Amino acid sequence: MLNNLQVKEFMSGKMIAFTKEMNLQVAVDKLLNTNLIGGPVVDEEGKVVGWLSEQDCMAKLMEASYYSDHSALVEDVMSDKPVTIHSTLSIMDLAQKMIHEKPKMYPVLDEDSIYVGLITRKQVLGAMRSQL
Repeated sequence: MLNNLQVKEFMSGKMIAFTKEMNLQVAVDKLLNTNLIGGPVVDEEGKVVGWLSEQDCMAKLMEASYYSDHSALVEDVMSDKPVTIHSTLSIMDLAQKMIHEKPKMYPVLDEDSIYVGLITRKQVLGAMRSQL
């Protein structure tokens, strides 16, 4: 039954993470080495404090090339209101959330609100399909 399936059964591990102090060029290189559209920004305890997307990076890199300024940090461009979910959330509840909200990918948190992985729409769709 779909209601019994939890996010933790279908999520990817911690494929990517950034820190606020990371140089933006380093973060972009890290992002380009994945097939991901963004990733969480975490603090030293592993708590998600932001989200860095391809779109955020593009805007800042355009500005940096115009002004020849390559000193931007992740914290200069990240969203500081990340949308996260808990690993025990049901796949059906997440699917409902994804239908009505914009994010295509969510950082997944454990019971202590520590970043443990990512889940995408494709993974949710696959989880639902596996039960049909």
